[in-house]
Amino acid sequence: ICSLEMNCKELSESFLFLANNGIVPHTGEKILSPSRTKRTNALMQTCGFYDEAGQFTFKVGLPGKSGVGGGIVAVHPEKYAIAVWSPRLNKKGNSYKGMLFLEEFTTKTKLSIF
Repeated sequence: ICSLEMNCKELSESFLFLANNGIVPHTGEKILSPSRTKRTNALMQTCGFYDEAGQFTFKVGLPGKSGVGGGIVAVHPEKYAIAVWSPRLNKKGNSYKGMLFLEEFTTKTKLSIF
């Protein structure tokens, strides 16, 4: 997501197909098969945060992708996609406040995949 120019609403909407078995909810357009959607979410879960993917999984519990501009998008399969942006990066190159917010969000709402 490093080269995209979008706001958080646009970014989260662009990832909704990953929360909807590969289909864009508003249009019904099929982007990926359910199998490829599952694999894409698995790749984001294991590789989407540079050297901090395990920590993001442990604290937030969602597949996601971060960008060096401070954006993070996360997906809860069959439920939602959420995007946050805060430019201050931690030592591993991920949004410091974005990760804190998503951890608090999934903890308080109990809306993680675990």
